[in-house]
Amino acid sequence: MSANLHDKDFHAWAIQQANLLKAGKLHEIDLDNLIEEIESMGASERNQLQNRLKVLIGHLLKWQFQPSFRTRSWNATIKEQRLSVIGLVEDNPSLKSILAERIAKAYPQGVYLAVKETNLDEKTFPLACPYSMEQLFDMGFFPGDC
Repeated sequence: MSANLHDKDFHAWAIQQANLLKAGKLHEIDLDNLIEEIESMGASERNQLQNRLKVLIGHLLKWQFQPSFRTRSWNATIKEQRLSVIGLVEDNPSLKSILAERIAKAYPQGVYLAVKETNLDEKTFPLACPYSMEQLFDMGFFPGDC
């Protein structure tokens, strides 16, 4: 019954599973779907981290390689993404161990974002992320600023 509820009304299923856990009725838990949902929650956090890094890196590249087009909006996006990544890692400290890997994966996506939004050739940008982890999260760092 609860597996069927999972497919028909996820919200009701989640509440039901929480209530069963609180009541200690472990034998009534929809274990297969519960395991799947918990695993997907972890994947969701990793995906959110990578997506925010992509936007951050893309805007840093735009800032560096198109200085004449800099706007307060770009500045705000860079700061917002930095704060979001920092908060995400503070809330999920285990993400810190995969940060370098996610930066490497997000970099080509950030390049693509910058290419799409600037019309600059992809070859304009470095092959690997030119920013250190410290620079990525330094609220005062903006590449190309003196």
